[in-house]
Amino acid sequence: MTTLLEVEDLRVAYGKIEAVKGISFSVEAGQVVTLIGTNGAGKTTTLRTLSGLLKPLAGKIIFDGQPLNHVPAHKIVALGLAHSPEGRHIFPRLTITENLQLGAYLRDDKAGIDKDIQRAYELFPILGERRKQAAGTLSGGEQQMLAMGRALMSRPKLLMLDEPSMGLSPIMMQKIMQTISELKAQGTTILLVEQNAQAALSLADHGHVMEVGNIVLSGTGQDLLHDESVRKAYLGED
Repeated sequence: MTTLLEVEDLRVAYGKIEAVKGISFSVEAGQVVTLIGTNGAGKTTTLRTLSGLLKPLAGKIIFDGQPLNHVPAHKIVALGLAHSPEGRHIFPRLTITENLQLGAYLRDDKAGIDKDIQRAYELFPILGERRKQAAGTLSGGEQQMLAMGRALMSRPKLLMLDEPSMGLSPIMMQKIMQTISELKAQGTTILLVEQNAQAALSLADHGHVMEVGNIVLSGTGQDLLHDESVRKAYLGED
């Protein structure tokens, strides 16, 4: 397998507070890798650093053979790393189609862009039905679908999803997880941060448990799913 992303001894701070304290992990092409942990564990900070929104204190980030530490965020997207952020951050006054088009702002292949918009509508049929609707009128789950669709418009080599099921109904959460499973089956490489540890580990090839800025446990998704300490701490089981 080809290593697509390599993170080595990554440290990130907000002022004097160190949020990520020297973590290392890798993502192989075609894999789903998940980071799980409680709020404040450093998961979102890690994704924001990988996508260039935060600068690391120390450590190495190598994506597709290229160091990313000093690469600006827009160039990181151009290299093939897309980030669907926590809170979705869609453009509420623009239509669904316009939001998707913005996901392809670095591309100039109109035919390819149109094809990928159609692919987003196939993945998320509700978006296709409402394509001319303002994005702000969508439900939380539909906005999450749009955020994921928009991230896919850059044709990423690696898709990072931050809390895609947050605040969603159980039915909508199931739909989002089903879509992630479909993307995995299509060969999309995914780095997933998800509060629903059971759903995330069920999908993941590999997982890492984060606590206060450190990775404290790593293993296959199935191994972590059946690990007693993980079950007690994150799956609500005694």
